[in-house]
Amino acid sequence: MKQSEFKAIETGVVGGYKKIEDGVVSGYKKMEESVVDGFGKISDRFVDRFLTKDGETVEEAKARLAEEQAAREEKQAAASGHGTKAERKQSR
Repeated sequence: MKQSEFKAIETGVVGGYKKIEDGVVSGYKKMEESVVDGFGKISDRFVDRFLTKDGETVEEAKARLAEEQAAREEKQAAASGHGTKAERKQSR
């Protein structure tokens, strides 16, 4: 075989692998997006149904919950003397 024939075979094989790679990556990204979107919807429904207070939106409830969690962590850190999770992370 001539060098040009090998080059043509190489180009064809590499092109085939590239198409397979693109298909796999594309499929993974679509799956990842659908899983993340699905989790977000489930999370929002849960917060809406069980964690919101009267007249509170889901976003407001999530913000309130995050503030409450941060306050609990600060209180626990102060009691233990080890600092908050964020402070421990920064000291690393």
